[in-house]
Amino acid sequence: MKVLVLGAGVIGVTTAHYLVEDGHEVEVVDRQGAPARETSFANAGSVCPSYATPWAAPGMRRKALAWLLADEAPLRVRWRADAALARWGFAWLRNCSPGRFAVNKSRMQRLSHYSLACLQALRAETGIRYDETTRGVLQLLRTPAEIDAVSSHTRVLAAAGIAHRLVDAAGAIAIEPALAHAAAPFEGGLHLPNDESGDCRLFTERLAERAAARGAAFRFGTWIERIETAAGAVTGVATSTGHLSADRYVVALGVDAARLLAPLGLRLPIQPVRGFSVTLPLARPERAPLASVIDEHTKVAITRMGDRLRAAGAAELGVDTTDAPPDRFRAITRALRELFPQAGDFGRPEQWAGLRPMTPDGPPLLGPTPVDRLLLNVGHGGQGWSMACGSARVLADLVAGRPPGIDLDGLTLARYS
Repeated sequence: MKVLVLGAGVIGVTTAHYLVEDGHEVEVVDRQGAPARETSFANAGSVCPSYATPWAAPGMRRKALAWLLADEAPLRVRWRADAALARWGFAWLRNCSPGRFAVNKSRMQRLSHYSLACLQALRAETGIRYDETTRGVLQLLRTPAEIDAVSSHTRVLAAAGIAHRLVDAAGAIAIEPALAHAAAPFEGGLHLPNDESGDCRLFTERLAERAAARGAAFRFGTWIERIETAAGAVTGVATSTGHLSADRYVVALGVDAARLLAPLGLRLPIQPVRGFSVTLPLARPERAPLASVIDEHTKVAITRMGDRLRAAGAAELGVDTTDAPPDRFRAITRALRELFPQAGDFGRPEQWAGLRPMTPDGPPLLGPTPVDRLLLNVGHGGQGWSMACGSARVLADLVAGRPPGIDLDGLTLARYS
């Protein structure tokens, strides 16, 4: 069977990998000149299923209002006259209830833990390397209030059988010794020992090379203009380089999926959320984290990637460009300096901003649509790296007619019917 995959980020490339391994003829189309050049290019690097949590959470309504008045809040909302954004905002508010949060979190956890198992199996099978670390992730807690909030959360982790350990400040330093030199005080941390981190871009590039060597065709520098249909089924895709056709079509286009599918009558509740990162060359490796630290106070994730150090955080809703306000990078750099003041070469920063495709409830959209031959692999928000392999494995199973490895309840477009 021939399958056309639209998008060459980590979601599209992992989908292509599993499809090629199943023996399909695969073609991948992307407007950029290489894989992982947009949302997957410089994300936080954490593969953290234990941390997978919807934005729409109890207490977030109050926090969002407070952040509207803060100069350097983790989240900014730029409201504009946009019906789709308004619908998304109201849906997000509805999903902040405790009941909906619990359901949405369980769906994200189900997919994320499955995805980590798929990633580990892929790594063992292929030997692929991407500056990964498997030492776990430390959620750093600076205040007693943060300790109290996370302490209540550990009951959820325990009920789900997720390995975790709440530690004091000395315990946090034992896990990440470089924190002994932090310029900011902290109370302790939550260690998630089974989680991982790594360079998403490097992983995607190397997996694309492997897929190409096994027969996948990549059409880079090709703009997707529209999906063509007849009698309720896809007949092809019009691109800047001509018409393409296949037996099945997988949309893995992130924030562009909603625009592309709207003319087909598919209204995807996806909004772009702009995120930011700063990457530094390591200056003093012994003063850098061994793996990944998520600073709960500033919502900045700091990850070691080989001889580089990346800090990522902040989010802006209501924007659709990658223009980057300088104050965002200053805030991220400040958090990095506070925790690992001598680790990186702060004189040589690489700054990046990208758009993350966010659903109002949190889980992505996988699988079939009302349009025949058309499948979705979109809407992963800030969890695309964590969910990529599992989502791609699900899509490959559906194309092959196999039962997926996990229950898809709540992970498909049907939940918005």
